[in-house]
Amino acid sequence: MKVISAHFVRSVVNIEQSPAEGYPEIAFAGRSNVGKSSLINCLLNRKKLALTSSSPGKTRMLNYYEINNALYFVDLPGYGFAKVSRKERDRWKDLIEAYITGSSTLRGVVQIIDSRIGPTDLDMEMISWLAYLKKPTMIVATKTDKLPKSKRVKQLAMSSRKLEPFGSFDILPFSSVKREGRKELWKAINHLINENT
Repeated sequence: MKVISAHFVRSVVNIEQSPAEGYPEIAFAGRSNVGKSSLINCLLNRKKLALTSSSPGKTRMLNYYEINNALYFVDLPGYGFAKVSRKERDRWKDLIEAYITGSSTLRGVVQIIDSRIGPTDLDMEMISWLAYLKKPTMIVATKTDKLPKSKRVKQLAMSSRKLEPFGSFDILPFSSVKREGRKELWKAINHLINENT
């Protein structure tokens, strides 16, 4: 997709506040500090549209970005390493669950993992849940520029094996720094939208 326009719409703390236009939505999920915001900025050819931070837990609400007056990217709260209270973490969890199960315009989920680490227990829990709900999901492994080429194939193969209980996934390598995987990810997103419209 050629990105002609892209802008932040709003942050919401419950799905009743979601935009009402009814555009197809692609959600981005992953643990805190996995590179969701950098990935979104790379896809949209913007440097600072989605806020990035070295401190995990920057995204605490559902953040909506409108693309070409035709599509929403929805950045979900990161899970895992954020130094917040249990009550706050539970609120994020409830918000994610309400959105994933309640959005009628959600076309698919881009589940992000760190290429150097592979899927964590929390990633596996999320992917298992998405599989149970039969939500179209694609797996993207970020930060490949930080992974030596000699280890990349082995690491991605290990990640694929760990995910086998939940389905057959072609893991897409991605680097926001080198823009690796950008075209391939847009192609997959377009496929999700067209296949599930």
